[in-house]
Amino acid sequence: MNSRFFFLFILFSSLFFKTTYAETTPKICMILDKAGKDDHGFNESAYKGFKSALSEQTISNESRVFEAKDDAQIEQATRSFILGKCALIFAVGVNVAEPLKKFVDKYPEQKFAMIDYVVPGKNVRSIIFREDQGGFLIGAIAAIKSKTQKIGLIAGMDIPLIERFKLGYEAGARYINPKIKVTTAFVGVSVDGWNNPAKASEIALSQFNQGVDIIFQAAGGSGIGVFDAAEKMNYAHKTVSYFAIGADSNQNWIKPKMILTSMLKGLGDSVLASIQDLKQNKFTAGTVVYGVENGGVDWALDKYNKSNFTDKEVAKINAIKVDIGNGKIQVPDYYKLK
Repeated sequence: MNSRFFFLFILFSSLFFKTTYAETTPKICMILDKAGKDDHGFNESAYKGFKSALSEQTISNESRVFEAKDDAQIEQATRSFILGKCALIFAVGVNVAEPLKKFVDKYPEQKFAMIDYVVPGKNVRSIIFREDQGGFLIGAIAAIKSKTQKIGLIAGMDIPLIERFKLGYEAGARYINPKIKVTTAFVGVSVDGWNNPAKASEIALSQFNQGVDIIFQAAGGSGIGVFDAAEKMNYAHKTVSYFAIGADSNQNWIKPKMILTSMLKGLGDSVLASIQDLKQNKFTAGTVVYGVENGGVDWALDKYNKSNFTDKEVAKINAIKVDIGNGKIQVPDYYKLK
């Protein structure tokens, strides 16, 4: 082969490979809030989707995840990711998406995926989950299993998304028992409420001591405090009669049997689906909704909590889930009542 021709062949082959590789393995960036990727909940669930894409080599090795400690860091990371040519930037949760939305109009060519938050824009995919449906299902489960017919909800702070959880949770519980008592409390009034397990534990112990026997935590990183409180009560009474319920990911394993179940959000799957759409040039702006009907919201039943339920109870819960998905059960939605 002519040496000059060989050199040109290698050069163009290299350029073609780099272009093809860049197109098929895009650089993906993700910003998490201060709870970080090891929160055993919301952030970790989204991160698992990113990690799966990275381990399967469907995205570039230059892809990055940033764990932000405050709004200033979120903005700095976003600028860095935009300038670093990230093909798609994920903003995980309202605490990240809110400050990040200012970049949407300024950088119209940059693609964003906002998780759990709706941001208008021709370059934004807003990924939301039916907390109303998930809350209803979990409320029904809590009412089915409660011995005292007093159940609780502890959330990080009072925001519309949590009100959506709360309304669904109360409706689901009252679907089973119209007279059940539901007690609600918030860990804080700022974003710090999502990362204060000691305060969440204090609130949970107070609810347990007032007769509540099951508490649904929708408190992010604070939720571990609710789990600890359930464990403390059970050890004190030398029996497993106080339960917590996890949120966002399967948290049953954290305190086996003491976590009654977990409300699941398909965060990881939503991340993978968005990456796949990007790679296939099918990425679209607008709102993508994940609910019971498409597997985006569910309850967790596994080896860590299966002994908490009879076959009859499992069948009843799954029948309720089916009826939510097909619309036979009309779940009240806080967003539509505003």
